[in-house]
Amino acid sequence: MEQTEIDAVRQMPLADFLARLGHEPVRRSGNELWYIAPYRGERTPSFRVNVAKQLWYDFGLGKGGDIFTLAGEFLQSNDFMEQAKFIAETANMTVTGWEKPAYLPKPTEPVFEDVEVAPLFRSPLTEYLAERCIPYAVASRHCYRLNYGVRGKRYFAVGFPNMAGGHEARSRYFKGCVPPKSVSLVKSDDTPSNECLVFEGFMDFLSAVTLGVTGNADCLVLNSVANVKKATKLLDSYGRIGCFLDRDEAGRRTLAALVGRYGERVTDRSSLYDGCKDLNEYLQQTTKTEKQPSKNRRI
Repeated sequence: MEQTEIDAVRQMPLADFLARLGHEPVRRSGNELWYIAPYRGERTPSFRVNVAKQLWYDFGLGKGGDIFTLAGEFLQSNDFMEQAKFIAETANMTVTGWEKPAYLPKPTEPVFEDVEVAPLFRSPLTEYLAERCIPYAVASRHCYRLNYGVRGKRYFAVGFPNMAGGHEARSRYFKGCVPPKSVSLVKSDDTPSNECLVFEGFMDFLSAVTLGVTGNADCLVLNSVANVKKATKLLDSYGRIGCFLDRDEAGRRTLAALVGRYGERVTDRSSLYDGCKDLNEYLQQTTKTEKQPSKNRRI
């Protein structure tokens, strides 16, 4: 690997690197992105990325550094060239002088234990969804209660299935995936559809169902913008592709990638929630506005 290639690896943004590995931030505060630690189990996000300095710090481990040391945590290796090769492989970079590694990072212990799927009855989970303006009738049709253990402690979250047998999981305190990570396809109940709607996360999909904008189309949930390549295998057969992607840089890059592959078959549907980051934020604003009493209402 030449020095110019190492420099290119070094310049890869940490958030992009993590997104390609299937990890998205739980929240953002200024220049700081907070994650559930990507290589160990935890409930409260304690892994921070400074996007200005391109440095990370894991408060749970008391360790941090740059993109190379982060790759080292995934690989459990201090070998610099192994770290550089892993980053390049993750970024699909063409690098001379080495073969692609035949290994993937192996966790030292199972992160999720005794995973159970149960019906989504009314509970604090449905109260959380109600706060996001997702009604019980919609949530119970597409989601379930996910019970799981981490290091001997039991937790629960709203579960949503993906096509690889994994579970997307959401609660007030956790946003993540019980692996394997993949996309989710929700077929229309009617006859085969020629249209597919694309969403980044299942909360936006549930919002679209709540708003009644899905019609008779099939719906594809990426569960991470890093899953675009997996999505294309499914989208190739559709004549129309409507995109309800986040109105941010990652969403724009994803839309551009789909337009580059499918051209005029793709329609950007994000104008519906212009001024909002995503469809769920729009749903919350719309619902709260409808619930506000009219100033002109007579008493």
